[in-house]
Amino acid sequence: MSDPISRLPLVGSVYQKRLKRLGIRTIEDILLHLPHRYEDYRHEKSVSYLKEGESITVRGKVETFRNQYTKSNKKIQLLVVKNKKSRFKIVWFNQPFLSRTFKKGEEFYFSGKTGWFGREIVLMSPDYEKIEKGKSPIHTLRLVPIYPETRGISSKWLRRRIFDLYLNEIEFTDYLDKDDLSRMKLITRESAFKKIHYPKDFDDVYEGRRRLAFDEILTLVFENRQREGEWIRKKPNFSLNIKDDEMKKFFDSIPFKLTASQIRSINEILKDMRSELPMNRLLQGDVGSGKTIVAAASCFASFSCGYQSVVMAPTLALAQQHYETLGNLFKPFGAKVSIFTSFSGKKKDIDADIIVGTHALLYKSISQLKVALVVIDEQHRFGVKQRAEISEITKQEDCVPHVLTMTATPIPRSIALTFYGDLDVSFMKDIPMGRKKIKTWIVPEEKRAAAYEWISNEIKRNKVQVFVICPLIEESKITSMSEVKSAKKEYEKIIKIFPDLRIGLLHGRLKSGEREGVIDKLRKGEIDILVSTPVVEVGIDIPNATIIVIETADRFGLAQLHQLRGRVGRSTKQSYCLLFSESKGEKARKRLEILRENHSGFELSEMDLRMRGPGEIFGIRQHGIPELKIASWSDIDIIKQAKKFVQEIYSNKNKYKRVFEYFDSKKIAFN
Repeated sequence: MSDPISRLPLVGSVYQKRLKRLGIRTIEDILLHLPHRYEDYRHEKSVSYLKEGESITVRGKVETFRNQYTKSNKKIQLLVVKNKKSRFKIVWFNQPFLSRTFKKGEEFYFSGKTGWFGREIVLMSPDYEKIEKGKSPIHTLRLVPIYPETRGISSKWLRRRIFDLYLNEIEFTDYLDKDDLSRMKLITRESAFKKIHYPKDFDDVYEGRRRLAFDEILTLVFENRQREGEWIRKKPNFSLNIKDDEMKKFFDSIPFKLTASQIRSINEILKDMRSELPMNRLLQGDVGSGKTIVAAASCFASFSCGYQSVVMAPTLALAQQHYETLGNLFKPFGAKVSIFTSFSGKKKDIDADIIVGTHALLYKSISQLKVALVVIDEQHRFGVKQRAEISEITKQEDCVPHVLTMTATPIPRSIALTFYGDLDVSFMKDIPMGRKKIKTWIVPEEKRAAAYEWISNEIKRNKVQVFVICPLIEESKITSMSEVKSAKKEYEKIIKIFPDLRIGLLHGRLKSGEREGVIDKLRKGEIDILVSTPVVEVGIDIPNATIIVIETADRFGLAQLHQLRGRVGRSTKQSYCLLFSESKGEKARKRLEILRENHSGFELSEMDLRMRGPGEIFGIRQHGIPELKIASWSDIDIIKQAKKFVQEIYSNKNKYKRVFEYFDSKKIAFN
């Protein structure tokens, strides 16, 4: 299985390069290159009963073949085939080489769709296969797998190579014994591959995919267990004797009442920080649930014991916001809060009680400081590798700091169970007292002018601020994207619509200093309407902003729309979210209705996962969450089964020795 793909017949250097584009380098890779659909050509049919648009297989002997031109000067290939006592025609377009394939008297299977050609029904550009005694068809007369392709590699070519593999009798190994397979209702890996590539029916496909999906999820769960094992063998940098009376001083200084979720989360964190094991906790808070005060309480616990905390943020705007918020909260206690970014570089910036920073902190040695706690905000934007680096930056031999990671992007349960399975999780769903539910409206295009008039009146009457969000920075030249609103174009339009108001523009291509200047003006109330791309999704907290307009809203996922909506509603004032969409599609309309009716980020993330996949929630490539090749993040039963099996394996390592040996051969080391 680990042999190079070059071991297959007819796979030379040219094909190796092409296969590499599909991620195929070994024998196992090509077997794991699964079909994305199947053509059902199982039923052979008599040509006497052909109907338009059918997917069928017919058998026949070649009578005549000719190349000819149509009236519109297209070159077609016309094959006449005899089937018992009947004759039928087959048509291809621009494939003159077929004249070398079909010889009179030879018998073939033809599988494809029927259609009108002139005044008769014919087979249009079907797959074909010469009938040879003692050989089963590969490309016809079965459920024919259709694979992801690349230039120079067709599904037909892949089917032939996989068939050659089975002729060469591959040696399959399975790390599960008969008892495990029976108990978990799984089939062997050998059976799974065969049922995927040579299914008798769709039940075979389901069974094969289920087994291979289990393998894929199990690998992720194992990797999590490895990270967890490495973590729990370490010790905290410093032993913290956190005193309740000290914490009470901090809680008494907070000018608002904590929610039940905030109190519960703080207690869970303080329990971890008092432990002899290093904390590794994920704080999931819905938009506006008040995660910052929980992080501040954690930092105060470290400070009260005489140690430092590091607070990491993915953007300069969010780092600046945390710096200001924490500075105000810790001022009564004489704690020094500093900020370290790529523009910093002075030692004093990292010589403080609480050090707030961006990614720049990853490349600054602070191992000599007395850091007891690292807080990572919007952790899904850091990726696995960066998370590992963050936990290492204050490492002292076999000791690590307590780590609290936070996100306002609710993680669907299935992803949390696998990808973040090595973390303890605290959930925050309560909204601080006094805040009102954001009213969400889907605004039809004919009411746009009335909406603008209402916005203008709200700004002038209540002195509020407004966000206008566009998916793109500039207009796209791609036809399919021509209707998608761009921030620059919308900015020019908004200036004309509201000539007496102060309009700002924010997008990712502005230099860091320019972005900060715009955000600073917004915070000071010097901008009435900010036209922006989704860069405001995280890190901008403007309590006076009560209206957000989202243009081309159908281009965003539910989770991202919920994040954007959360930019308003951050005070006791009533806030509004206006969704504009020019899409006439029922699916797009339904998604916006779901957002209008639901205000729970956790529920919306689950819906988004089912409707659009994890890429729409997190941006998989950017944030490091793996794109599942076989399994689905909605396979919650398989995920639970894999997690349970891993627990069994680790509780009886001798019994499951070959499981460890198998995964060790995959270069996955276990602890």
